[in-house]
Amino acid sequence: MPPKGKGKKPAKARTPTLIDGLTKDEMSKEQLEEYIVRLREELDREREERNYFQTERDNIHTFWEITDRQLEVVKAELQNLEKDIEEDEGHHQVEIKVYKQKMKHLLCEHQNTISELKEEGLVSTEVLQNEQEQLEAELHKEMRAIMVDMQKLDNESIFKELELKHEEEMTKTRNHWEKHITEIKSNYAKKMKLQQQELDKMRQKETSEREDQWNRHIAGLIEDHDKALTDASAFVNLMEEDLKISESVKTQILRMEVKQMENQREQTHLSQDSKCLAERLLKVKEQIAGNEKKTKYYGMKKDINERVKKKELNDLKLEHKDLEQKFSKLQLEKDEQFKTYSQTIEKVQHKADLQIMQLQRKLKALTDSLEKTQAQLHSVLSASNMDQIALGGVTKKIEVLLYVSL
Repeated sequence: MPPKGKGKKPAKARTPTLIDGLTKDEMSKEQLEEYIVRLREELDREREERNYFQTERDNIHTFWEITDRQLEVVKAELQNLEKDIEEDEGHHQVEIKVYKQKMKHLLCEHQNTISELKEEGLVSTEVLQNEQEQLEAELHKEMRAIMVDMQKLDNESIFKELELKHEEEMTKTRNHWEKHITEIKSNYAKKMKLQQQELDKMRQKETSEREDQWNRHIAGLIEDHDKALTDASAFVNLMEEDLKISESVKTQILRMEVKQMENQREQTHLSQDSKCLAERLLKVKEQIAGNEKKTKYYGMKKDINERVKKKELNDLKLEHKDLEQKFSKLQLEKDEQFKTYSQTIEKVQHKADLQIMQLQRKLKALTDSLEKTQAQLHSVLSASNMDQIALGGVTKKIEVLLYVSL
């Protein structure tokens, strides 16, 4: 018997698996443990993904079932709607047929009524035509009979009777209107007389009232002129008083000028005194310088002389300060007097200008009022229809009175 191993094929040598470029034999224990941990992590991740995909598959399957059911429901509803639509179409077709039949019946009835109305209209027109022809024939007969009767009457007698009646009526109306006209004339004459009398009375009243009004107006104007003249005289008196005041102001100004001259003189004296004091100071300084020179030789008398000189210097300084204060006071007084002088002159001039303007305005107003009164008097006197001689005399008297009042 042949050996058993000869008939079998030799087993293929497996290629070793590489892990990170190394075989299992080449890897250490720590590397293998790390590799095992990674494999476990991958396995857990794969399991999680498998579970997630299974849940998603289940959800999709449930959604598909729900949509399939909804689709079946919608299909059933569509079938029901189609059935309802078919039934509604059948009912609609039936209603259309019924409506068409009704329309046919109505058209037939309408045609029948139209034909009946036409027949009735023809019959009524024929009857009316016959009646009208009969009436026309009767009227023609009556007109012929009337014409025959008119020819038979006597036209001349009728015309004469009508003329007589017309003449009688004309005479009656003429007499009536003549009487009415005479009455109207008499009434009109009476009314004219009464109106003329009333108008004369009204004219007399109006003339008397106007004369009274103009007399009052003239008296008022004269009073106004008197008042204006009194005001003008008072204003003139005020002007005279203002002139007196201005003269007094001028005298005051002259006094102030005299004071200014005196102050200037005092200032000149003070300036001269100050010059003298300055000269004295220079002399004292010179004396001090000489005394200082002498002190070299006179040591014992030095203190006494210096004290005396210091006292003299202090006295001179005090006098100089007093003079300067007096000089400044005099300058201030001079400036104040000059300011007040200019202000008083301006005030007096302004018052005089205002008073002159007021007098001019019053004179213009008086002249205007005189012209107005003269014009009014001329218009009144010309309107009163007086004689020209009397009018001239009255105007002259009024002018004389006005001028006298002025």
